Amino acid sequence: MKINNDEMYQIGEVAKKLGITTRTIRYYEEIGLMNAPKRLEAGIRVYTKEDIKRLKFILKLKELGISLKEMQELAKVYEIHKNPEKIMPKLIEILDAHISKIDEKITKLASLRNDIINYKAKVLDIMKQNNQKKE
Repeated sequence: MKINNDEMYQIGEVAKKLGITTRTIRYYEEIGLMNAPKRLEAGIRVYTKEDIKRLKFILKLKELGISLKEMQELAKVYEIHKNPEKIMPKLIEILDAHISKIDEKITKLASLRNDIINYKAKVLDIMKQNNQKKE
């Protein structure tokens, strides 16, 4: 639909387009990740292409494992400066923290993998010894 020459979308259209629920969009508004949308006279929420772009950004952050709390921090920075470029340093800081967490998990998993391989080798040795005793 067009309002004042701007392309606008109802909440159901946006949800379907992005593969999320209308409740998710409302929740993001409630916690401050999204600004309150424009409303038609009947109170129907309508979203601009910029709103959809912001939702896609939120969904990408979610996919990367960024917490809602961290997203709220980014949203606050954005609201203060109203400039996407201003959130980039904070975003880099958050992404670096996630990279460090992932690196720690990889190290722990590699260690666990080695422990399992060693334990398996011991079990196989015990089985081999038991088979030799039976013969």
